[in-house]
Amino acid sequence: MSARTKFYLDPQDGKFKGVCAGIADYTGVEVLWVRLATAGLTVIAQQWWIIIAYFVIAWVADSKPNDLYDTPEDAKFWQGVRSNPKRSTTEVRSKLRDIDRRLADMELHYTSRNSRLAEEIDSLR
Repeated sequence: MSARTKFYLDPQDGKFKGVCAGIADYTGVEVLWVRLATAGLTVIAQQWWIIIAYFVIAWVADSKPNDLYDTPEDAKFWQGVRSNPKRSTTEVRSKLRDIDRRLADMELHYTSRNSRLAEEIDSLR
């Protein structure tokens, strides 16, 4: 398992131990909704085992390293990988195909017989 696809506590953005912030970071859901769901399930639905699970997760899970993501786009990408790896690989393949196509177009332009380009090059000599 990659370090970027592992679940981490997020104490920097968390209120208490960073469990809800870690779940939000892992799933890509807004942290407010995770906190409301946790509180709602605990109080309204009387699912008291959530409190025990919260402390167990806080005890077992590692804290998120500070240098885990380079940019916010990087964090968004890895959240997508965790939520749907197949879609993420398809997106990466699509981007690489697009880059390859653009490079092939540039190569074709410069290697083809282009009289205007040849004239410009000759005029620079």
